[in-house]
Formats: sequence, structure tokens, C-alpha cells
Amino acid sequence: MALTSSDQGARRTEHVDAPALQYFVFALFFIFGGMTSLNDVILPKLKELFALSNAEAMLVQTAFFLSYALFSIPAAGIVRRAGYMRTAAIGLLTMTAGCLLFIPASASAAYPVFLLALFVLGAGITVVQVVANPLISLLGPAQTTSSRLTFAQAFNALGTTVFPRVGSALILGGIAGVSAASLSGAQLDAYRAEATQIIVHTYIGLAVALLVIAAAVWSQRNKLNERQDRTGSMFHAFTLLRQPRFAFGVLCIFLYVGAEVSIGSMLVNYLTEERVWGVSDQVAGNHLIYYWGGALVGRFLGAGVLRVLAPGKVLAGVATGAALLCIASANSGGLAAGWLLLAVGLCNSIMFPTIFSLASEGLGDRAAEGSGVIATAIVGGAVVPYLTGHLADATSRQMSLALPVACYLVILAFGWFARRPAVRP
Repeated sequence: MALTSSDQGARRTEHVDAPALQYFVFALFFIFGGMTSLNDVILPKLKELFALSNAEAMLVQTAFFLSYALFSIPAAGIVRRAGYMRTAAIGLLTMTAGCLLFIPASASAAYPVFLLALFVLGAGITVVQVVANPLISLLGPAQTTSSRLTFAQAFNALGTTVFPRVGSALILGGIAGVSAASLSGAQLDAYRAEATQIIVHTYIGLAVALLVIAAAVWSQRNKLNERQDRTGSMFHAFTLLRQPRFAFGVLCIFLYVGAEVSIGSMLVNYLTEERVWGVSDQVAGNHLIYYWGGALVGRFLGAGVLRVLAPGKVLAGVATGAALLCIASANSGGLAAGWLLLAVGLCNSIMFPTIFSLASEGLGDRAAEGSGVIATAIVGGAVVPYLTGHLADATSRQMSLALPVACYLVILAFGWFARRPAVRP
């Protein structure tokens, strides 16, 4: 999934040719993409340990993505005052704090403490994302900005492809044969504390890596020649919602992220159902690479298609494909049901950048403000999965796919609505 936000309009930064900084930004894309998709791996682990319902398990995504609603605009304010590289370091250190909070979460064997750790981790990732896209556009000549952004987003997709496979081996592979449902009292607390150490060790390793990268980014903090422009309130960006095309696009970002995260979050449990594949959690987790890898492949294919076809029509086409795949999976079983749902990742690939570009088209000097508002809409990843979990509890997982289908149908409508160039007031 590619995520963008910036406040570059509030700070004018002179172009610099800094290849070393580009490598750091590519690393940021890889990290925040990978750590976001890792939620899909720890969700089934926590669901088993705490005997959670589908809705309760989806609180993993709610806690994580709620940070976008709360921190996107404040993070842009930090960029205005501290600069891009310092803000990136702050975000990385916040991510490190979130990783380290898994230690007391395991010691307490309490689900709410895990949710707190994920919330702090999400806050750090939000700050990093506020920096990443506008920063990569500054680190090179203007005529190659698009190619640099596309290349950077490929690192994001690479992270979402690699992390679930590694996380599945480390986390889901460590699930003990005993079930938490068969224990109670002190035995259950002891089992949870012991079993969650697997998660703790994984995130401690990530915390160490984040500290190293934060130090490297901090060492580059003076490489950009930035001139501050602090005029105007950062909340003025929300006046853009008065423009129908932009507001419709922001809604679609909300729905797209919600649908993508809902499907990714339920995939492991969906594939383990007897009516689908009936495999273990680890085997199901290993197949997440096909869902997120589809986004990686589709991004390269879509880049070529978008050169010759209208972006709005392409968006409408892939949204139609995603909806049909969900419907087909819900109404089939066995190998077909699993692979049909995994294939939705291919359709998801171009949705975020295409919705973003169509919504932002014609904004001119306010394009950066628009991207800050769009980042706030990523909170859809907190809301839609929780509602999908409730629907799964009330009906079934296959019936709960009706909510992502509805999201894709709205995106289809936006693609058709925005198929022509924007006319701004």
C-alpha cells in the first residue's frame, strides 16, 4: 500500500543533489510499508492468545490507523518548524518507542497494552510518512521527480511483500500446540506472557534497526538548505474539502485503505477455514506475500498502462475487478476462494496513487496542503476493518466481504467521475 502526506508548501526548500539522502528515504518507504503490513501477521497471533472475536481482533488495525487522524496534521507542523530530516528522525524514534512498548505489553499479558504499543508505533509511522514523499521529490532534478517517486513507492511495496513472510515465520511459526481457549487463570496468564515473547523479540530487533537508521538520518539533518515559511494555519488545508472532486477523492482514500487493510487482516484466518484451504496459521501467513506482492507487480504494470489510458478509467476498471474478485471468493470454496481473494492485491496496486493524483489534480499551490488532508483520510484503516470484523461476527467472514465490495464500488464511481481533467474554481 503507497502512503503520502506533506507540508512542503509551508516550507520552501532549495533543490539539492544528495544521492545519500535518497537512499535514506528509500529505506523509510521500505520500513513503514513493511511494518504496516506486519499487523496482518500479529493480528491472528493476538486473536488466538486472547480468544478475541473478529471485531476485537480488528482493534489491532483500529489502534494503529487511528494515529493518522490524530497526528498527520500535527506532524506537518513539526516539519514546518524542525525540517524534513529532523522530523524523520523524530518519527523513527517514536516508532522505536512503540516497538519497545511490546516489552511491558508481554509482561502484563494484557491486550490493551499491545494496542497502546501499536498506537505509538502508528504515530511514528505517520510522522515518517508526512516527511517521505515530499522529501524524495526534493532530492534531485525536477524532471525526474516522477521516476524517483515511483521507485520509492516500489520500496514501500517491497516492504509489504517481505515483512509478512519473515513475520509469519518468526511469529506465527512460534504458536504453541496448546490453545489459549483451554486454559484459565494463572495458567492462561503464564501462557500469554511466554507466547508473546515471540512478538517481543521480533519488535526488539526492529527497534534496534530503527535506532541505527534514526542516527543515520540525524547525521544528514543539515544537508538540506531549507527556508522556513510559517505563515498561515496548518488547519487551513481542510478548506479544500469544499471542492467536490477533492472531497470525493479523500473519501475514496478512506475507503480504499479500509478495504485493503480489512482484506489483509482477515486473510490468515480466512485461509485457515475448512471451507477454504484448512491450513495452519503459518502456511496461511506465508501466502500474504501474494496479496502484497500483487501490489508490487501491479504497480510496475500499472505505470505502463497509465501512460496510454485515462487514469480515471483505469481506476474504475481495477475497482470493478477488486469487487468482482471479492464476490467470487465469497461464493466459492477450496483453492479458488483463497486465490481469488489474494488476487485482490493486484487490483489494489494502483488505487492509492491514482486516487491521490486525481483528487489533487489542479490544486496548484495548494497541492501540498491537499496531500496532508489525504494522509488524514488513511484513518479508514482504523474504521472499516473494525466494522468488517463486526459484520464477520454477526454473519461470516465471506459475508463480511460485502463491506470491502461496497468500498470498491464507491471508488469505481469516483474513477468514472474523475475521468476528465479537473476544472478548479
